[in-house]
Amino acid sequence: MNALLIRNGKLIDPAQGIEAERDLLFKDGRVLAIEPPGKLRTAAKNEGAEELDATGLVVAPGLIDIHVHLREPGQGHKETIASGTSAAAAGGFTAVAAMPNTVPVNDSVDTMRWMLAPERNAAIRVYPIAAATRGSMGETLTEFSALKAAGAVAVTDDGKPILGEAIMRHALLTAARSGLPVIQHAEDTRLTGGCSMNAGAMAFRLGLRGMTVESESSLVERDIKLLAAVKDSRAHLHVAHLSTAAALDHVRKARRNGLHVTCEVTPHHFALNEEAVGYYNTNAKMNPPLRSEKDREAMIAGLLDGTIDCIATDHAPHAAHEKEQEFERAPNGITGLETALGLSLGFLYRKHKLSLGRVIALLSTNPAHLLSLKGRGSLAVGNFADAVVFDPAREWIYDAKASRSKSKNSPFSGWSMLGQVRATVSEGRIVFRG
Repeated sequence: MNALLIRNGKLIDPAQGIEAERDLLFKDGRVLAIEPPGKLRTAAKNEGAEELDATGLVVAPGLIDIHVHLREPGQGHKETIASGTSAAAAGGFTAVAAMPNTVPVNDSVDTMRWMLAPERNAAIRVYPIAAATRGSMGETLTEFSALKAAGAVAVTDDGKPILGEAIMRHALLTAARSGLPVIQHAEDTRLTGGCSMNAGAMAFRLGLRGMTVESESSLVERDIKLLAAVKDSRAHLHVAHLSTAAALDHVRKARRNGLHVTCEVTPHHFALNEEAVGYYNTNAKMNPPLRSEKDREAMIAGLLDGTIDCIATDHAPHAAHEKEQEFERAPNGITGLETALGLSLGFLYRKHKLSLGRVIALLSTNPAHLLSLKGRGSLAVGNFADAVVFDPAREWIYDAKASRSKSKNSPFSGWSMLGQVRATVSEGRIVFRG
């Protein structure tokens, strides 16, 4: 079918300011029409459209995750582009931005073309984020303009920070001319060697070295100073997976001063604190680490007051044998594509009374705007036919063993989630049915 009618659902589209019952007609991968219920029946029949009944459900622009690790090329035992995007579709995502810490590092047009080839069997749209420096070694910038022309939507050395001030300033200037954001993994690794969780009483009790708040906040503060020194309004600094109140305060102040600084937070950083590590639970080990309860509450506050621009999962799959070792030796990261909506609705919508529209904006509209993904993040006529259909009142239990991801490393297995995805539509194709 090249046409699809979604009928009788409640459309929530923050970009258009719509929160009302609407039918939507998709054709050839684009939104053809939006009308009150019943008004598109004749047009849908003429197009031979498949019908999707969304009675009692929310229809929203497809979710967009700007921070995922799909592991290909080079680490297909953890995840493939096919399996990762399948998990994303199950979570309501219709586009993901893939980080470059692959093997080899995605620092070339050839690697990017390999990732985007039809043979990868991506279930949804993949946007590559290219390495900012060759091999992510922090020394020589990659070819930003060529990478953008090949499909890159941002540059970063995620997994590693850009520590050198001169190279970071050069990256901000060059990216500004290319129209790309620079995404920084804010961790001063000179302060975190041998550390495996947050510095605090919990780390002391477990006998583990801890990452201080300053290891994150000091680099955010430095990067903001560099951005101010650049004096180019096109320069855009984006702070990945923000986790501390101190770093958030630096972002808030920079925004008040008119600087183009944006940031994201993960569901695990607003849903969990360092206590989740328990007795060396490696599924609660990530970087940045789970922080104090004060920091977790600060992330909630930043989401509520609009300082934090979007929610991103930092989906980081690892094979079971990699996580099943001593806490200090286990790799950082958890899966997150299938739990992001459920956690966001449970914590932000139900517990903290954030509106559904604001939640959708954090998961779709804002990420699309942040990376300049034209035609996405809104179901306006003419845009891509990307939609998630979900039941906002439905509670369900997440079982990591049933995940579509190749890896099952989640601390949320067995958790009750709010908001069940019933269907995900990517460019007019139903890619997931719940």
